[in-house]
Amino acid sequence: MRCADTGESRGIRGHLLSHREAATAAAEYFRGARIPESLEGALNSAYSERPRDVIAYLSNYFAELSNPPVISRVRGRKVLDGAGKDTLEVDVFCMVRNMDKRICSAVISADADMAPSLAGSDVSGTTEKSVKSVERAMEWIQESIGPDLEGILPSEQSTIDQILSDFFKPKMEEERRRREAEQHAAAPPAGSDPTPPVTPPTSKKKGSAKGKKAAVTEKPIPPADPPELVVGGSPAVGAVSLAVATCTATLREVPLYSYISALKHEEMPSKLMLPAPFITLLSYGKSGKLRFMKEVMMVPPPGLTAQQSVELALSLQAQIMKHTDTVGKSGQMVIKSVSALGCLALAADRVEQPLDLIREACEELGLALGTDVYLAINCAAHELMDYNKGKYEVLSGAWKSPEEMVDLYVDLISRYPAVTALVDPLRKEDSSQWETLAKALGDRCYIITDVASRSVSNLLQGGILPASSGAVLKHANQTTVSDLLAAVRLIEGEKQVAVLGCLNEESSEDSMVDLAVGLGVRFMKLGGLLRGERATKYNRLLAIEEDLLNSDRLGSYSQFDFPVLWSEPQVSANQEEAAAVSPR
Repeated sequence: MRCADTGESRGIRGHLLSHREAATAAAEYFRGARIPESLEGALNSAYSERPRDVIAYLSNYFAELSNPPVISRVRGRKVLDGAGKDTLEVDVFCMVRNMDKRICSAVISADADMAPSLAGSDVSGTTEKSVKSVERAMEWIQESIGPDLEGILPSEQSTIDQILSDFFKPKMEEERRRREAEQHAAAPPAGSDPTPPVTPPTSKKKGSAKGKKAAVTEKPIPPADPPELVVGGSPAVGAVSLAVATCTATLREVPLYSYISALKHEEMPSKLMLPAPFITLLSYGKSGKLRFMKEVMMVPPPGLTAQQSVELALSLQAQIMKHTDTVGKSGQMVIKSVSALGCLALAADRVEQPLDLIREACEELGLALGTDVYLAINCAAHELMDYNKGKYEVLSGAWKSPEEMVDLYVDLISRYPAVTALVDPLRKEDSSQWETLAKALGDRCYIITDVASRSVSNLLQGGILPASSGAVLKHANQTTVSDLLAAVRLIEGEKQVAVLGCLNEESSEDSMVDLAVGLGVRFMKLGGLLRGERATKYNRLLAIEEDLLNSDRLGSYSQFDFPVLWSEPQVSANQEEAAAVSPR
């Protein structure tokens, strides 16, 4: 007898049919993802290896088969730098094995000298401008940059940097048009008399006859170039680029310097050279008569390890402190403070005084200046120019023309040959004096541009000063990792030296050292050892050196190689013969 077709039986058949459909759909789904083959491979491999922890083994096995991580979101937030000012930190999150994970962060410092002028801002001072810049950067990251990068592999560095650059270009053009409109509005009406140019002062010629006023008109100096355009919010670009590079290195479980080096060379080199650090010992200019030595830096001799270099600088620093205390009691020189650069800020009355102080400290330690210790001077010439006088204020009340500055450097290095580098000895506008200085000193002293060069972005468009040994590069504002790589290639292609430098006000972020090692620059300009945010970078340098030593990948420089900055024109044999027979 057949049972009645009740609602309950129809429900059971429907449930069974639904279950079969679901099972069929599941089977098709897993076959499409090749799960049966993967499971069989995993089990066979586990059985062959017979690991002690089978579950962990299978977990690692399937992890290798999972999709690569992609960027899920990017977050910007305020943090404090070494001076307690707002700066930008960027966090990168990735989708890793179906989980949203924070991978890393990166911080980019806001340099007070590069603080932007924001449209519509009624605040004054660089601190307020930096705060506004950080806030705008955070808005850009949240509203535009983060969404644009979602779903992209973090390893696609060049693609991501191009996205960042494409995002930023309209912002730059908008700011450029705004400033041009402001300048046009501030221009005097047509037909009005323009402000007369400043005429350089005249001076009496020495040796003139009594009663005569033989005036010598000083050669006018080139006017200062307009400052480079800096857009509020631009640190978003540089910080995100660095954070993405750090993210890839973290996911690959390699140091950032190794990843940057692989980007530069397209493969991992067998040896890496550590850049020699310019370690700042002394700073002048805030007090006392001496103005033009913003930094006096120790340069370790070639062949010295980073550990030995830091220990040598610490010994010199301790000896200088002892000696300065003694001298200070006599009233000639006193310790004022520790500068933001992480070194002693002193006062001096003579140009030679800082170098004599270091020489005496070397002698007391049994070191030979020029053999065991070399020096570099950051002259910061752009800070010394008085445009009303058309001269540099080297000492308080003592002024020198650009030509006289060249004479000063030539004389100074003839008496102190241990000075092996001059940073910003002149303004960038004094191009003919750069050439004269290059002819006189370029074969024994690095003539390096810092503020006198361009930002990395503009450097890639216009090159560096032809009469310089190289340039200080800084990771700031809209500079991407790809920009840094291109800038180093450009400088090396010109047979010049690249230096990676800190900004004036730094955070405790130490990735700048990884960048320097990975980029393969010749020198690093890190500041002194008396501030924590600077010491953090030296600690990172020592850690990298230890890693490279342990892996037998540490290379070293054997000598200072000074780029050829000037050579006499070659005269052919035909030209010599023609000159010999030509009438006098």
